[in-house]
Amino acid sequence: MSHDSSVEQQMLATIDKWVEQELKPIAREHDQADEYPTDLVEQMKELGLFGATISEEFGGLGLSASTYARIVSRICEVWMAPSGIFNSHLIMASCVERAGTQAQKEHFLPKFATGELRGGIGLTEPDAGSDLQGIRLVAKKEGDNYVLNGTKTWISNGIKGNCLAVLTKTDPDASPRHKGMSLFICEKGEGFSVGKKLKKLGYRSIDSAELIFDDFRVSKGNLVGGEEGKGFQQVAGGLELGRINIAARGAGMAKGATNMALHYAMDRKTFGKPIAEHQAIQLKLAEMSTRAAAAELLVHQAADKFDRQERCDLEAGQAKFFASEAAVQNSLDAMRVFGGYSYSPEYEIERFYRDAPLLCIGEGTNEIQRTIIAKQMVARAS
Repeated sequence: MSHDSSVEQQMLATIDKWVEQELKPIAREHDQADEYPTDLVEQMKELGLFGATISEEFGGLGLSASTYARIVSRICEVWMAPSGIFNSHLIMASCVERAGTQAQKEHFLPKFATGELRGGIGLTEPDAGSDLQGIRLVAKKEGDNYVLNGTKTWISNGIKGNCLAVLTKTDPDASPRHKGMSLFICEKGEGFSVGKKLKKLGYRSIDSAELIFDDFRVSKGNLVGGEEGKGFQQVAGGLELGRINIAARGAGMAKGATNMALHYAMDRKTFGKPIAEHQAIQLKLAEMSTRAAAAELLVHQAADKFDRQERCDLEAGQAKFFASEAAVQNSLDAMRVFGGYSYSPEYEIERFYRDAPLLCIGEGTNEIQRTIIAKQMVARAS
């Protein structure tokens, strides 16, 4: 364990330095221009972030969920968008590592780990968000290939990525519906095109796009696990790590917003004293820091259970729900501490205010999250 913890400490120290030196200076201008951080992506490859949670035997760093969550939080204290560039990619990698055939693991995982192949996971469709079983993208078997037709939307890394795990319907008539779903690893090629880059309120600089499959042929060797009808379970299995990731983002943003508000309140003076000495501001700061700390502890609890391979859908749901709401509330409270300046892009708090609400929607809306938590409570008590 000491080897692990020293390697992980080293990794966290490296990330700290990288966040301060590379991320912080460019965050505002890239966000304002909605410009993709090409140089950062090359640095992420060198840091090994595209292989963060991939096992060492396949060339990854093999980091625990706990360390991975800390890295994500640290990045999101400053700027949330870059975390999405490697997170969606790692959900795809984890689907292959958990459910793929040996041949698929040996072929794809080393390329995922270096970032040579990188992308994300194609689930959402224009008419299927939370109800994944409502997807319509069809994969029809033809000889040794499958032919894909349909559309995905809001896909992170859709434009700059070159390989995506795509959830399809292989048997549109299956009952229950999830038995007719299969996951394919699709490298871009003829018949697989990217529609428009979608404009967003926040979470800019990461490309969210529409994917269009028009008679796209993919080899049956790219069917994850080599067997039809398993796609829904394969994807659902990756959602716990995805939720821990979103929770880690929320905890990081809640802390980042608190730090910004604190420093501003110590510098800004009214009525002859720093506003941090006014009770109204102190009450806000106290609530914000407590909320951020509670979010962090919930993330650690979920990640620890995940690392011990214990069931953690309840804990991951609680962490995701609480931490995302904490990020929203803290960014709003910080806006109030900043007063009129909060509306100026000269200060970075307005970006947090725009970015945070996405966390309440992505990886299972908080409305659905509450239902999952309650169902788990009942199941565990009965």
